Amino acid sequence: MFGRARPCGQSVAGSQGAEHTGTMKAVIARLHDERGDVPGWVLITLMTAGLVILIWGLAGPALSQVFQQAIERVSGF
Repeated sequence: MFGRARPCGQSVAGSQGAEHTGTMKAVIARLHDERGDVPGWVLITLMTAGLVILIWGLAGPALSQVFQQAIERVSGF
């Protein structure tokens, strides 16, 4: 369906492919630079989830009590 892969820098269609050769090399170099690294957004997501679980575990009962008091006050009107 897709045919054989071409080596880096080999053009697809004449002069148009030659114009994009530099761009393709830059993209490939960028991909190779990050291979094996965990992206920053994954670390931020995991750390945020960890903080939420920690805070919820420590402050859960107090937050539940505050919520119940707020519901009681609103229901009292």
